[in-house]
Amino acid sequence: MNVGILGLGLIGGSLARAYSKAGHRVYVYDRDEQMLEFSKIAGVVHGTLNTDTIGQCELILLAIYAGGSAQWLEDNSPKISPKAMVIDCCGIKKYICDKCFPLAEQYGFTFVGGHPMAGSHHSGFKYSRSNLFQGAPMVLVPPRFDDPVLLSHVKTLLEPCNFGSFSVTTAQQHDKMIAFTSQMPHIVSNAYIKSPTATMHKGFSAGSYKDLTRVAWLNAPMWAELFLSNRENVLYELECYIESLQAYRDALEAQDESALTALLEEGKQRKEAVDG
Repeated sequence: MNVGILGLGLIGGSLARAYSKAGHRVYVYDRDEQMLEFSKIAGVVHGTLNTDTIGQCELILLAIYAGGSAQWLEDNSPKISPKAMVIDCCGIKKYICDKCFPLAEQYGFTFVGGHPMAGSHHSGFKYSRSNLFQGAPMVLVPPRFDDPVLLSHVKTLLEPCNFGSFSVTTAQQHDKMIAFTSQMPHIVSNAYIKSPTATMHKGFSAGSYKDLTRVAWLNAPMWAELFLSNRENVLYELECYIESLQAYRDALEAQDESALTALLEEGKQRKEAVDG
């Protein structure tokens, strides 16, 4: 199978490694020409995704920012084979699905929104690996929900990634959930590490510190775009969190041990309820 990949970052590079390892021919476009040449020398990429090769690809994976992915598809839709499947790997879905579903319908190929729930606080091709998606969930947003043949075909095309599970949802529901499960943890982690006390933590920190601060080390331009593209859902989660934090602050300020104990017990019970 000929596979086209847009972007050679952590996600795109890992996709390229996975499909190349599985014996498929991989074509990639990346603005960093030196990195693209390096990936070819390393044997991960077989050629450049361009005017000559786009039409040969049976599967095209968009693995850059949502805005860039949508623009690339708009510019190159006429070159894509009507038999091809295009799947994006962006962190938001409504924006890109609203842009790309009409393009697919106009030019005859199939577009499915996708979000591989895997990654790292490191970015770039340097940190990519063929097993990044091993056992990870994959969220799909299909153009229609009454077509099991389409979903089966998508799963077959994605087999080299070895995803552990697939979830099918709407773009709106995806963005609402991802604001809570992914975007908010990055904001919380990024804000927490800004305490002046952080400069003195060594020797006093263990697992809880590492867990909470891991994703503070992020790709700032990418996450800023994701937050703004999902603004309403992120603001809702922020307001919920700020309201909860205020309750803890009030209890501490009032030295109200019973209220503080109740808040902590409520959080513990909530964790047990949602995660078993």
